[in-house]
Amino acid sequence: MKDLKPKEIVTELDKYIIGQKDAKKSVAIALRNRWRRRQLDRDLQEEIAPKNIILIGPTGVGKTEIARRLANLTDSPFYKVEASKFTEVGYVGRDVESMIRDIVELTVNNLRVKQQDAVQEKAAKMAEERVLDILLPPSAPTPAFAADGGPTDGNPRSATGDGSDPVPAASTREKLRTMLHKGKLDARKIDLDVTAQSSPMVEIFSNSGIEEMGINVKDMLGNLMPKNTKRRRVSVREAMGILTQEEAAHLVDMEKVKTDAVSLVEQSGIIFIDEIDKIAGKGQSHGPEVSKEGVQRDLLPIVEGSSVPTKYGTVKTDHILFIASGAFHVSKPSDLIPELQGRFPIRVELHSLGAEEFTRILTEPKNALVLQYIALLRTEGVVISFTQDAVVKIADIAVEVNSTTENIGARRLHTLMEKLLEEILFAAPDIEEKNITIDAGFVTKQLMDIVEDQDLSRYIL
Repeated sequence: MKDLKPKEIVTELDKYIIGQKDAKKSVAIALRNRWRRRQLDRDLQEEIAPKNIILIGPTGVGKTEIARRLANLTDSPFYKVEASKFTEVGYVGRDVESMIRDIVELTVNNLRVKQQDAVQEKAAKMAEERVLDILLPPSAPTPAFAADGGPTDGNPRSATGDGSDPVPAASTREKLRTMLHKGKLDARKIDLDVTAQSSPMVEIFSNSGIEEMGINVKDMLGNLMPKNTKRRRVSVREAMGILTQEEAAHLVDMEKVKTDAVSLVEQSGIIFIDEIDKIAGKGQSHGPEVSKEGVQRDLLPIVEGSSVPTKYGTVKTDHILFIASGAFHVSKPSDLIPELQGRFPIRVELHSLGAEEFTRILTEPKNALVLQYIALLRTEGVVISFTQDAVVKIADIAVEVNSTTENIGARRLHTLMEKLLEEILFAAPDIEEKNITIDAGFVTKQLMDIVEDQDLSRYIL
C-alpha cells in the first residue's frame, strides 16, 4: 500500500472528482487508518476493525467514482455490487457471500496477470527456443565411416558425404536466431501444437446456483478430462506470442498467487455496496419488506466479520473496508436494522451538483468529458475546440434539464455532449472543415429546441 497522507489522497481524488470535500476527507482517513494499523503489533492489529462508511447523496454526484479511485490509488482489490441484486429472486435472491468470492476471483486473476507480465522476458526466451526447435528440429548425429569401414571420431559430416568439413548445427541455429530477432522469419508459416483442454458442459440447478456450493466443477473434473492437442498452421510471429503466453503461465506459481490474493483481500480489500437504500425497510413485517430485512441480516455477518469459504481458501472479512452508498430519497439510514447501522459508523452526505461544478467537471479532471471528445475526433483528423462560454452554456442546460426532468447529476453531461456533437461525430470521416470551434451559439442551436420542449427532452436528454 502506498504511504499516502490524507491530504495527498484528497489531492489525488481532486484530479478526477470535483467537489465533495467531506466525502473525500472521510475516505482518506479510512485509507490512512489502514496504513496506521499495519504499523502496530500483530496482536493489536487484529483488534482494530475498519470504520465502514455510508455515502449519502443523489445519483451522479461521484459516490461510486470516489470508491473506485480510492482503490486505484493503493492498487487495492475492489469490487462493486448493487444491494438490490440480493432481493431479485425469491426470499433473498443472490447469495450475499458471492461478493467475497467475486472479489477473490478478480484479485487472483489480476495477480496472475501481473506475475505473467513480470516473467515475460524469460518466457519470451523459452518461446524462442521452442520456435527454433520447430524451425530446426534437433536430430541425432549419424557417425561417419572411414575408408576402411571403421568409425571416425564421431563428428557429423556434411550431407554430401564427401568428407568435407563438418557443418555445425549450432551455427545454423544461431543464424536462424539472428533472423528471428530481425523479424525476417515473421511471415514464415510453421505447424504449432496448441494444447486445449476439453471439459463437458455441466450445469447444476439449485435455488441460488452453483456459487453457493463453493466448488469449481471445472477444477474438479479437469484432471479427468483428456487434453486435446490441436495442430495449427501459424506464422512465426503469431507462434512467438502464443508460446510466450504459454510459457509465462507455466512460470507463474499459482499456489502463491492464490495465497497472496486471499491475504490481499483480507487486509486491503474494498467492497462498494451500492443502492443500500433499496434494502432499507420501514419496520413493516409483510410484503417485500421481509425480503429487504432478510438481505440486511445476511449482509450483517459479512460486514461484521466472518469466514467465507471460497475455492481459493477461507477468507476472513474482519478487515475488509465496506463503503455503502444510496440516495435515501424514500428511506433514511436509520431505516436499516440497528445491527447493520452500527457496522457503518461513518456517514457522509454528498451534495447535489450545480452549474459551477458542471463547468469544472467538463474541463478540469484528467478524464474530463471535453478532453475525451477532443481526443476521439483527433483520430479522424478533426480538431475541435470549446470556448469558455460554450462550456458554461452546456453546464447551464444540464442544470435546467436536471431540474425539469429526473436529476441524474453529472451523468446528464454525457447525454448533452453526445447530442451536441452528434452531427460532427457522424460526418467526421468525410468532413472538409477539419478545425471546428464550439461556441455558445452552436450549443444553443443544437440543444435549446429540445430543452424547451419538455416532452421531447424527457425522451432525448
